[in-house]
Amino acid sequence: MKRYIPTGNEMISLPTINEQTAGMESISFLSMAQKGMIEIRGREDAPLIQPFVARQNEDGTYAALPLADIIWHREHYWIPVMTATAGDVALQMTVLTPAEERGFAIRLSVSSEKAVNIRFGLRGCWDSVWHCINEDKELEGTKYCYQSGWNHSIVFDYRCGYPMFAFAPMADQPIESSFREVDSSLSYLLCRNIVCQGTESTTFYWGLGFEEVAAATSAKEMLRRTWQWEYDKTAAWLDARTYAMPSKRHSEIYNTNLFFCFFYSTGLTLDTEELVCATSRSSRYYVSAAYWDRDTLLWAFPAILDADSEHARSILLYAFTRQSRNFGVHSRYIDGTVLEPGFELDELVAPILALSSYIEVSGDRSLLQERCIRDGIHGIVKKLRTMKHPQIDLYETFLQPTDDERVHPYITYDNVLVWRALRKLAAMLPDKYGYCNELAEQVKQAIYANCVFRDEAGKPYFGWSVDLNGQHDVYDEPPGSLQLLPYYEFCSYEDEIWQNTVDMIRSPAYPYSFSDRRIAEIGCPHAPYPWILSLSNSLLCGHAKQAWQELSNLEMDNGIACESVDPDSGECTTGAAFATCAGFLCHSMKIASKEENICEMI
Repeated sequence: MKRYIPTGNEMISLPTINEQTAGMESISFLSMAQKGMIEIRGREDAPLIQPFVARQNEDGTYAALPLADIIWHREHYWIPVMTATAGDVALQMTVLTPAEERGFAIRLSVSSEKAVNIRFGLRGCWDSVWHCINEDKELEGTKYCYQSGWNHSIVFDYRCGYPMFAFAPMADQPIESSFREVDSSLSYLLCRNIVCQGTESTTFYWGLGFEEVAAATSAKEMLRRTWQWEYDKTAAWLDARTYAMPSKRHSEIYNTNLFFCFFYSTGLTLDTEELVCATSRSSRYYVSAAYWDRDTLLWAFPAILDADSEHARSILLYAFTRQSRNFGVHSRYIDGTVLEPGFELDELVAPILALSSYIEVSGDRSLLQERCIRDGIHGIVKKLRTMKHPQIDLYETFLQPTDDERVHPYITYDNVLVWRALRKLAAMLPDKYGYCNELAEQVKQAIYANCVFRDEAGKPYFGWSVDLNGQHDVYDEPPGSLQLLPYYEFCSYEDEIWQNTVDMIRSPAYPYSFSDRRIAEIGCPHAPYPWILSLSNSLLCGHAKQAWQELSNLEMDNGIACESVDPDSGECTTGAAFATCAGFLCHSMKIASKEENICEMI
């Protein structure tokens, strides 16, 4: 199975750096005009970008040396570094996606104890361009490659009647560059010919842009700044947001997933340079490059707020402008238009919960003066009224937190979120929404009156969903779990009803419990394996010791959060490269790490 070590920045993603081959299979960026993500790909047998070392033969030709002993690590939890051998030559490759730049850089260093004639650099194949929003569709356009005076090297561009994008390399040392067309693909070579004795380094800067000039000058900007300047700036940015966990392993999990969440759940569009949010900027995630209120505002947002309140503020402004007219609709494109219809109550109130947490953490109340915020809140309250039962103070939903259709209309977890949102709204804007405190209390009373049932032994528990005519189901979902009720301050951890509920859904008798397996978390029909969101819930609901132990040896998606894992191996089974989930995992870890006995747990 392929293992990838992704990296990226605000503008460009490198989601498929292959650990086994060191080849970069694709690069991608967001486009508002296309409502999603554009991915530039190589062939299955020839990556888009591949480092190489070749040794000169007696006849003057060069023979490529296979890379062996490939080892990877991350610097500053986000910058991939590879070491390998190519015959007698040692190779090191560092992949840098500089902060606030429209491109990336690859630094290759070769070293040899004895003098050897070698050629080293990058080669690759540009085979196709894909449009990615949930499903991937290959685009029909024309690929070009040509020599350009703008970078004194080659430029690649793609046109669909007019320019759509371009990318261009430059190097900090004199290099040879060439290309050729093979079938419908473009193969290229960027290299230096040297006598290597000691260590030699070359940095290849890759710029991205709308067309030739923008791409080439994006590379030139990084070249002029120099590798060290770009590296130091990026390292400082990363270090300022790094958080130390009680163990080295957990620090690695936390910070790598934090940066993956930061750069794969948010980004800037190439064409309009707008901040947008998405489930994941990796097409390896099965519903990539689209927007969910819940995913962004309940999962990714808390971790980003922990690390960077200014960026969190920008996320809220995006949500309350581009996305606000469709709050609560299942999923949308990054431009705010509807992708998948269907009403979800948890998504409707998510913007209020995120806004409240931002104000509480940052102390910045200025957002409440923004017209878009006030209009967005008004729209949420207006829509919420239409979802209320005529006589009972509960609110219905059509889809559950998994996005699957409900069993009964009134979901307990969703109504707890409504209760919390009403309370937070009253606290934020008491002059206009002070009455929401009373509404919240009515919701709480309705939950206890209509959503609590008793088992055969007479023990009370919360039902998952109810129809208000006597029917309910015993169930739970990791994306919106009853285990989180104390986390949302609806009840205490000592609440008998809540404790009985948690015992039921974590019991071996519960159909989607894996309590007797190595990864003793909960699944659901949407993905019948232990969920990483369930592990996050465990960190928050009194099962932190178990969750910390699971995290210590959990593989996930090569260390990155995924939807679900194998209950024994802990390897990804569904939903690889799940960026918003990575955020909630980090947030849960940070909260749980503040427990006094955390060191004993680990």
